[in-house]
Amino acid sequence: MYKAPVEEIAFTLKHVADMGEALSNGLFGDLGEDLVDAILSEAGRFATEEVAPLADIGDRQGARLIDGEVRLPDGWRDLYRNWIAGGWNGLTAPEAFGGQALPDMLNVAALEMWNSGSMAFALAPTLTMGAIEAVSAHGSAALKDKYLAKMVSGEWTGTMNLTEPHAGSDLGVLKARAERRVDGSYRIFGQKIFITWGEHDAADNIIHLVLARLPDAPAGTRGISLFLVPKFLVNDDGSLGARNDLFCHSLEHKLGIHGSPTCTMIYGDGRFGGEKGAIGWLVGEENKGLACMFTMMNNARLAVGMQGVAISEAATQKALAYARERTQGRAPGSTGAGMSPIVEHPDVARMLLTMKALTQGSRAISYACAHALDMSRRAGDSRHWQERAALLTPIAKSFSTDAGVEVASLGIQVHGGMGFIEETGAARYLRDARIAPIYEGTNGIQAIDLVTRKLPLSGGDQVMGFVAELKAIAEAVGRSNLDGFGETAARLAAAISDLEETTAWLLAALADGRAGEALAGATPYQRLFGLVLTGCYLAKGALAESGDGKGEGRIALCRFAAENLLAETAALRDRVVNGAASLAAARILLA
Repeated sequence: MYKAPVEEIAFTLKHVADMGEALSNGLFGDLGEDLVDAILSEAGRFATEEVAPLADIGDRQGARLIDGEVRLPDGWRDLYRNWIAGGWNGLTAPEAFGGQALPDMLNVAALEMWNSGSMAFALAPTLTMGAIEAVSAHGSAALKDKYLAKMVSGEWTGTMNLTEPHAGSDLGVLKARAERRVDGSYRIFGQKIFITWGEHDAADNIIHLVLARLPDAPAGTRGISLFLVPKFLVNDDGSLGARNDLFCHSLEHKLGIHGSPTCTMIYGDGRFGGEKGAIGWLVGEENKGLACMFTMMNNARLAVGMQGVAISEAATQKALAYARERTQGRAPGSTGAGMSPIVEHPDVARMLLTMKALTQGSRAISYACAHALDMSRRAGDSRHWQERAALLTPIAKSFSTDAGVEVASLGIQVHGGMGFIEETGAARYLRDARIAPIYEGTNGIQAIDLVTRKLPLSGGDQVMGFVAELKAIAEAVGRSNLDGFGETAARLAAAISDLEETTAWLLAALADGRAGEALAGATPYQRLFGLVLTGCYLAKGALAESGDGKGEGRIALCRFAAENLLAETAALRDRVVNGAASLAAARILLA
C-alpha cells in the first residue's frame, strides 16, 4: 500500500526547489516551515489512509453510466465529500472566495500525494482547480460572485471542454457553436469528447468551461470563444435551478484511470429545457477564448507532470517492497542459506535505483516549476520568473510523464511474471500512467513548444542563464571533495556541455529559418534537458544534506544517476543535431 513520502517531499520543496529560501525572505507572508510541515503531513495522511485504499476499487469497478446518470465507484462519493471537507480544493484559490491563497509549491506537493493514492480520483480536483484559475483570471465580476465560492469549496466541480471527434490538438477546426441571446447569455450546441469528470454524482453541480465558435467568428483559432456552462442553472440567490440542456452521452472504455469518468458530452440537443441550446455565459472576450483557456491548460500541464511524479513514486514503493520480500536464486556474494531477496541481484538493484532517480528528478523539476510560478507573482523580477516558469512547464509535463511510464514499466519488470498479473497492482500504475504523455498537449507538442517558443525567450538569454546555474551546481560538487560523489562532477559537467551545445545549435537553426531541422530533434532535446536537470537537482539535494554531515544515500543516488542516466546525453545531443537528415532519408519508409 502506498505511503506518502512526506519527509522526502518536504526536503525537495525546501532544499532543492528553494521554498526554504522564499520562506526565509518572507515572500509567502506569514507562512512558515511549521505550517508547511503540518499541511504536508495531513495531506499525506489523507492520501495514505483514505485515498489509496479505494484506488483498486475504482480500477476494478470504474465509473458507470446507469439510466443516463454517471455513478462513481463504491466509496468514492464519500471520499470526495471528505476531501472537500478538509478544505483541500482551495489551497491556492483567492481568499475573497474562500480560498487560502497558499503557494503553488504546496498545492503541487499535495497533488502528488492525491495522484499517488489514486490518479483517477485526483483528476476531479485537478480540473476544478484549473477552472477556478480561468474564471478568476478572465470571468466577469458577476460570474465570479455566482460561481467561484462553490467551486473553491469543491461543492461544485469544474471541467475543460476542448476536444471534438475531428479536433484534437488542432482546435482551430472545432465545430461547437454558440449563439447570442438578447439577455447577454449564449446558447451552446455541439459535441465534446474525452471530458474528464464531465458527469458524476459526487458534487451538486458541474461547471463546464466550453470552447465554441460564434456565427460571425473568424476562421481558425482566432475565432474561438470560451463559455461557462453549468449542469444546473444557478438562481440569483445561489440556489440551484433547472437542469441545463447538456448531458453525458457515453463513457469511454479506457486502458487505465477507470474510476475517472471520461465523457462524451452533448450540448443543446433539446433533452432538457424548453428551448434547444445549453445556456452559457462568456468568459473573457468574444473570439479570445483560447487565450483564456490556456490559463487553465498551463495549470493543467504542471498538474499532469505531477501525475507522472506520483505514479513513479507509487510504482517505486510497490516494486521495492516486493523486491525486499521476494526470494529467488542466490545473489553474487551471498553467504546465507537459501535463496536471496531479489533486491540483492544486481540487475534488479539497477532497475530500482533507476526508478528512484527518475522519480526524485522529475519531482524536483516539477517543484522547481511551481517555485518559478510562485516567484513570478511574489518576487521583484517577475519577467525573469515568468520566463523560467514558461521554460520549465513543458519539461515538467513531458519528462515527468515519460518517466512515469518508464518507471511503472520497470516496476512490472521487477515483479517478474507477478507484475503481469492484475492482482498484484503493479500493472495498474502502467495503465494509469500511459495517458499522461498524451493529454493536456502530447509530449511531442510540448517539445515543439519548448524549442520554438521557450528557448528563444529574451533572445535565448533565459535558457543560457539557466544553463549557467546548472554549471554552478556541477562546480559545487567538484569543490565539495566528498569521496562518495566519485566522477559525478565530471559527468555532470559533460552532460551540461551536451545541453549547452545542443541548445545553441537549436537557437541557431531557428534564427536561420531551419525550424524543420530544429523540430526533428525537439523530443530528444526535451529528454536531454530533463536528464541534465535530474542529475543537477539530485546533486543539489545531496549537497544540501551533506552539509549536516549526512546525505550518504543522496550522494550515492546522485552518483548512480550521473554515471548511468547521464551517459545518454551525448547520444541525445547527436540525435538532435543529426535528426533532420536521418528523418528525411527515412521518410520513404512511411509513404
